[in-house]
Amino acid sequence: MDPESGGYRIARILDGDVWSPKETSPLTRPGVDVREGDEVVAVGGVPVGGPVTPAALLVNQAEQEVELTVRRGNGPPRTIVVRPLADERPVRYREWVRANRARVHERTGGRVGYLHIPDMTAWGYAEFHRAFLTEYDRAALIVDVRFNRGGHVSGLLLQKLARRRLGYGVGRWTPPEPYPGESPRGPLVAITNAHAGSDGDIFSHAFKQLGLGTLIGTRTWGGVIGIWPRHPLADGTVTTQPEFAFAFDDVGWGVENYGTDPDIEVEIAPQDYARGDDPQLDRAIEHALTELERRPVHAPIPLPRPRRARTPLPARPATPPAAPMSAR
Repeated sequence: MDPESGGYRIARILDGDVWSPKETSPLTRPGVDVREGDEVVAVGGVPVGGPVTPAALLVNQAEQEVELTVRRGNGPPRTIVVRPLADERPVRYREWVRANRARVHERTGGRVGYLHIPDMTAWGYAEFHRAFLTEYDRAALIVDVRFNRGGHVSGLLLQKLARRRLGYGVGRWTPPEPYPGESPRGPLVAITNAHAGSDGDIFSHAFKQLGLGTLIGTRTWGGVIGIWPRHPLADGTVTTQPEFAFAFDDVGWGVENYGTDPDIEVEIAPQDYARGDDPQLDRAIEHALTELERRPVHAPIPLPRPRRARTPLPARPATPPAAPMSAR
């Protein structure tokens, strides 16, 4: 709300994925000329101001065509048509991940990569690869599993993170390609918290057990016993029961009802959250930079390429001239 005019202005437009209508702001659609700072004059023809908020007028309007009357500066009001989102979490998630990655790149000069795994299902597997393929070849990599809702693909992701780079394939006209392919180049750092559970618990504990790197954050949720929602009732509900437990070599059944402890514990206090600070991510960045100072990053061997030209044949000895007939 603008305290001077009593009206409402657009403070920020979330881009998200502009190619996906459900993962971007409706104000980014083609033909909708709205910018940050524009004033919302009316929603559906009802004037906005004071106690009448845009949010109140948008109730029950999700995914319906709604008229917005907006004004830019001192210009005349104009009307546009948008489709409000039914769920703003996808676009806010995309902005959160993008901001985290930008923060890591900025503070490390692009040397450290960042990716987030939201769960251990097909979506989380896709999100992992969406970032991993562009980030794994940086000098270090931060793997964020905070708020991971679990699933069943942690083993596949751990296999990729555990790939040890052994060398490079070098083409005549192409840059060196790491071998094995898509193998991390340098140290790994993982971040977890109390909202990472089930396969998120398992991933966090296995990351430590495999010695892939340092785990930073808070103790995980501690709920690895799985269910299989497959018993529907007549009223449409589904019943579940505990069916799949999990045991590790080192702690047995100990992750259930406890979780796994981080190597470095870092809390996010309420005042940190209110300021938009992320001490856990900051600590992970600091640790990644420390690891880069402690050990060299894997790089192609700076040796001259081997020459495979054919060895020249030895010169034939000269044949002495034949003696004349008269001398014989």
